[in-house]
Amino acid sequence: MAEQAQYEELVRQLSAFSAVKRELRRNMPADCHSGSAAVLTALGRHGDMHMSRLAELLVLDLSVTSRHVAHLAERGWIERSPDPADKRSRILRVTPAGHARLGELFRRTTHLLAERLDDWSDEEIGQLTQLMARLRDSFGDCRPTPRATPPPSPAESTYTPAHT
Repeated sequence: MAEQAQYEELVRQLSAFSAVKRELRRNMPADCHSGSAAVLTALGRHGDMHMSRLAELLVLDLSVTSRHVAHLAERGWIERSPDPADKRSRILRVTPAGHARLGELFRRTTHLLAERLDDWSDEEIGQLTQLMARLRDSFGDCRPTPRATPPPSPAESTYTPAHT
């Protein structure tokens, strides 16, 4: 098991990682902000689903998910069809225009990463990819679960914020 200081440094690095996420968000087209891109990506990755499942998957409030869905539907990137099993419910699905937009978002993000990491070796990029996948897997689907132990009190932590 890692030393406490290593976990504390990891917390600082993860906090500072928000600068990377901000840059990735700035790279998004003006008509597809990061929340809508996340919804479109989830539908593209997981396929057709109900709004409630999408909100659960993204760990978002249903009203927030609904706003993103409306934004995407207005642009023709997703469609809301009646559920054959329950006509009151809607199934969300990515349209051909939405798949084209997903391709563009993927290309833009890939290009930005290639530009920013051009001095990294293939091995380093592979290691980063593997470690990020492992970290994500360690957290599972990130839905709230009961805590086995409470978080440390502020007096027990030596956290110092990273400068971003």
